[in-house]
Amino acid sequence: MPSGRTAYFGKQIGTTQAEFLIGNRTTYQDNFGIYNINISPGLIYQPQDYVDKFGFWAQFIYPTARAESRGSFMCLNTYDRAKFTFSFMQYAAHVPNGDFVIFMRKLLALENANQYFPRLELISNRIHYRRDNGTFVQLETDNSTKGLMDYLNPTLTEVDEQELICAARLVHWAANDPAHRAIQVETAVDHFQKNMIAYNRRFSLEGVPANVCQLICDIRHQGRGTNDRIAFALNTNGNFDKAFSNLCTIGEVNFQSRIDTVRKTIRELSTSGNWNKRYRAETNTFVDA
Repeated sequence: MPSGRTAYFGKQIGTTQAEFLIGNRTTYQDNFGIYNINISPGLIYQPQDYVDKFGFWAQFIYPTARAESRGSFMCLNTYDRAKFTFSFMQYAAHVPNGDFVIFMRKLLALENANQYFPRLELISNRIHYRRDNGTFVQLETDNSTKGLMDYLNPTLTEVDEQELICAARLVHWAANDPAHRAIQVETAVDHFQKNMIAYNRRFSLEGVPANVCQLICDIRHQGRGTNDRIAFALNTNGNFDKAFSNLCTIGEVNFQSRIDTVRKTIRELSTSGNWNKRYRAETNTFVDA
């Protein structure tokens, strides 16, 4: 390419579809991988598209979606310790029973899953690989996803064919199947709903404004701050404006750009008039303030 970057393109076999971008080659520390942060019309998460199904939660996840990928349903990276990360919320494959594993299990339950990953099957809700002789190998357990990571991206020392094939399949699937994109969103909403239950147990969030809760979720989703640091920021005797400001300082040395994106998106959503809500622990919902 003119910029000097190596770009990888794919094409669906047996069709007249045009080539599509899989991703660009990149390096990270001593690793080699690919990334895709391509923004395509109609393939960006917009909360209004999902509010009928998920209500306020569709908006609640949006600041993090903007910060993670600018909302791209095809966001991909294969260069860090997770070995494979995908989706508008960057689900990472290295966490047992984590968001990526849950996401892949849901994908493999779709009718067209065999077209994209013919060797992968769900058995007892675990991801398995089918060998040539018809036997199966379990790729993920409660304790490890090493098998799944190695299937998706065998090595971090080079961009290899298997890595490109798996990346191409997920990028194409996301671009061409609304059910795939819906699963990305459903997984994100479920993840944040479960996290809010846990965060309420840790921080006692009953009656706390949505903007404060969202920032807590974003901090923990990215991992830029500890629970103890968050608890300290929340210790304001009920001054939630101060609590929000305090939370915005967590990770500011290294992640100011991300914090600015989250804060700006929350401000934009607040301007729309539908963000003035507080958390209700009993029902794990946000209600009008």
